[in-house]
Amino acid sequence: MKKIVNNLSGNITNTPPIWLMRQAGRYLPEYRETRAKAGSFLELCYNPELAAEVTLQPLRRYNFDAAILFADILLIPQALGLDLSFVAGEGPKLSTVRTAHEIEQLKPVDDIHDTLSPIYETVKILAKELPDETALIGFAGSPWTVATYMIEGQGSKDHARARRWLYEDFSGFMSLITMIEEATIEYLSMQIQAGAEIVKLFDSWAGALPYDYINIVSIEPMQRIFAELKKRHPHIKTIAFPRGIGAAYELANVPEFDCVAIDASVSMEWASTVLGGKCLQGNLDPMTMIVGGDVLKREARKIVDQMKDKPFIFNLGHGITPEANPDHVHDLLEAVRG
Repeated sequence: MKKIVNNLSGNITNTPPIWLMRQAGRYLPEYRETRAKAGSFLELCYNPELAAEVTLQPLRRYNFDAAILFADILLIPQALGLDLSFVAGEGPKLSTVRTAHEIEQLKPVDDIHDTLSPIYETVKILAKELPDETALIGFAGSPWTVATYMIEGQGSKDHARARRWLYEDFSGFMSLITMIEEATIEYLSMQIQAGAEIVKLFDSWAGALPYDYINIVSIEPMQRIFAELKKRHPHIKTIAFPRGIGAAYELANVPEFDCVAIDASVSMEWASTVLGGKCLQGNLDPMTMIVGGDVLKREARKIVDQMKDKPFIFNLGHGITPEANPDHVHDLLEAVRG
């Protein structure tokens, strides 16, 4: 059994498995070269050979225990019919969905595979080329996070339009959540069929929700997605990442989540207590990957010590940043495994 799958099954290993969110990214010069070759970020996502290449690049540098598919959480909205572009220095731009009528104008969920088929080809390439001991993680955005981009048309600090729709027309808002949920099930199911062994849902903006809505808008849709995927693919392992929810992490103690990813705002020791010994992933502050040195090693060892004798996957509390020093990753691996 692969090391990370072993921990996701509730077992404990002598040293924790490790991978990093955004481990294929701009901090690596080879990634920047490949992205320039592709022409644009979206062209890179939809080019199976180049997307597989950037997924594999960090594995050639570092002995990670898992690779994560290179793609983007906003490919589902594009597959549903929204215009999507990435503007340098500004991030993603989308056409918007802000009414129940506009939801009806989206493409049927069954049609998303026409757009997303190159992603499945990338997974197939990776399933063949990854080392035998390295697990392959597929992923998607959570319904709430994806909905915020579809409603706002871009990234947002306060997600005001999305939260306002939630209050003004709860039924209409939840119909959008349900559509994204159904599309995500089909998307991830195809990733699993193509060779993904683990699937992760990124709820990057879960922390923007009021406490009373975290369960119904964030946790429960992810539960339903994973429940259906486990029904179709009983072997699949799941990771949920409801980022920024603080004390509400207690709501993530559900059987559909084989693992809960923890951000850097809470301690792993506290999270382990609240989540009853469930496999956890996290939660080193990405800033330490810039600072490096004794600070990086100290903070990494602190987390490893807190999670000793518990099912645990080492990761960052969020994605590695473009400013991170690639050499510091070697130091991190030594600290975690030493």
